[in-house]
Amino acid sequence: MEFLTNAFSNAQQGLFESLIQPAMFALGMGNLLADGYDATGWLLVGLIQLLILAAVIGPLQRWRPVELVTDHATVRVDMVYTLIHRLGLFRLVLFFSLTPLFDELFGTLRVAGFSTLQLDAMWPGVSDRPLVSLVLYLLVIDFLDYWIHRGQHQFGWWWKLHSLHHAQRQMTMWSDNRNHLLDDVLRDVIVIVVAQLIGIAPSQFVAIVAFTQLSESFQHANVRIWFGRIGERLWISPRFHRLHHSIGIGHESGGRHTLGGRNFGVLLPWWDMMFGTANFDLRFDPTGVRDQVEQGRDYGRGFWAQQWLGLKRLAGRA
Repeated sequence: MEFLTNAFSNAQQGLFESLIQPAMFALGMGNLLADGYDATGWLLVGLIQLLILAAVIGPLQRWRPVELVTDHATVRVDMVYTLIHRLGLFRLVLFFSLTPLFDELFGTLRVAGFSTLQLDAMWPGVSDRPLVSLVLYLLVIDFLDYWIHRGQHQFGWWWKLHSLHHAQRQMTMWSDNRNHLLDDVLRDVIVIVVAQLIGIAPSQFVAIVAFTQLSESFQHANVRIWFGRIGERLWISPRFHRLHHSIGIGHESGGRHTLGGRNFGVLLPWWDMMFGTANFDLRFDPTGVRDQVEQGRDYGRGFWAQQWLGLKRLAGRA
């Protein structure tokens, strides 16, 4: 763990000093160097993720695909979403728009005498073991993500945004970040606030986000892979998550035209098993949203069209 941490820190320092710092000075942003260093960490994480996607998950898709990819244009749009998120562009926007608000909010609370928790300090010895502490926070965030995901499917107004993610008929490793940007903002605000409240250290938060994103990319991959009867109940596989994206199964209740669905877990299927939303059927169905097939609803072909139609759906005009 210490070796990996040191290796990442050295790489972050090198990238910052050779590329980011000179660029910030040239742009007159010398007063934001500390923030630029943090942003370099997100950029490095994204580059590592993209390398793993190309070197590991990509060959798996070619080796054992669920279906033949015929609509390459829609996959290229998904790649745009992935680059926006994995290279830190989305987080850069959040930094300039929402981070100052969060800093002011939590600063005001601390001045007023309301301190945040240190969840890992509530159990003796946990805070002194970085890996145990990381696993504890990972479980908490994954549990939170499960309920956020259920909310995205349960509340009609939220589903109008989140349905864009499910409208991909050609699901690949690039499909994880295919979301309406407002949907992403809502989810990230909830996670960031909870992370602050329970005392997740910045380095732990980066690690949790990076690990979760990489696992989700694999879950969305066009691969005919499952983990076996036991493994399926330990970690979410591409088969388990593909069923969540399946037309009329994963995001509707019992085949009826009502919101609900199955397999909401992000990393662990335990929450689905615990709350009765798990489906372990060994099947690989077509993906998409029912109204695409039955009503011909348009979710947009390009990035900006998809974002605009999402806002129109939210306003009840599409």
